[in-house]
Amino acid sequence: MFFGMVCALGAAVCFGTATVLQAVAARAASADRGGGGDAALLLRALRQWRYIAGLALDGLGFLFQIAALRSLPIYAVGAALASSLAVTAVVAARLLRVRLSGTEWTAVAVVCAGLAMLGLASGAEGREGGSDALRYAMLAVAVGILLLAFAGGRLSGASRALVLGLGAGFGFGVVEVTVRLIDSLAPADLLTNPATYALLIGGGAAFMLLTSALQRGSVTTATAGMVIGETIGPAAVGVVWLGDRTREGLTWLAVLGFAVAVAGALALARFGEAPAEEAPGA
Repeated sequence: MFFGMVCALGAAVCFGTATVLQAVAARAASADRGGGGDAALLLRALRQWRYIAGLALDGLGFLFQIAALRSLPIYAVGAALASSLAVTAVVAARLLRVRLSGTEWTAVAVVCAGLAMLGLASGAEGREGGSDALRYAMLAVAVGILLLAFAGGRLSGASRALVLGLGAGFGFGVVEVTVRLIDSLAPADLLTNPATYALLIGGGAAFMLLTSALQRGSVTTATAGMVIGETIGPAAVGVVWLGDRTREGLTWLAVLGFAVAVAGALALARFGEAPAEEAPGA
């Protein structure tokens, strides 16, 4: 279980650092005098070593996430992944010279305290493999999220960013759950397992929704919705249907640690997209 927590924290560090590196590279590409639209901007960003490093960290983080989900309850992994916002905040303060308020530094400490409580209280991952009904249910949820991604451009109003952020969170939550529902990596088993398709569809739709939410709405609102969607729902599925439990007598500590870590992450929601570099002397 110690290995699982190390992997979960490793994933958070990778994702949080990747966010800042990609933000730095994207801004350098935007400052380039080259013209073109989003595609041209992406091509210029891909020439930046920081952007490539960010993509590599995202890939490494995903591998850490899979390893963590194989040995830890979903609720612990979800809270650890939400803590990547704390990593982004700290790295942004260093690389982008973003000034964190006293409240935000407190939120970073709160996230760390919540994860420490979860580490002490978490039991081993549930031994229940999940039913076929749950696999098909996850596939249905993933398809619903994909439809929301295609329809997201038509949404308007103040609630748009929250709805898209929640949808992205649910999509990432589908990924967390379906990793546990894939019990064989044999090609024939993967092709016949509905969870495989749920993982691919849910993950792809989540990225589409999150990108749309961050580009066209409030970063803070969208990220808060994502944190809620990717933690609470998957945690409930893990406890109710996959047998995730805490150490005996420490359920209260796990619940408190989960709540504290998620609350701290929500306080850092503006770092869902690394903020702009502050001017010297700001």
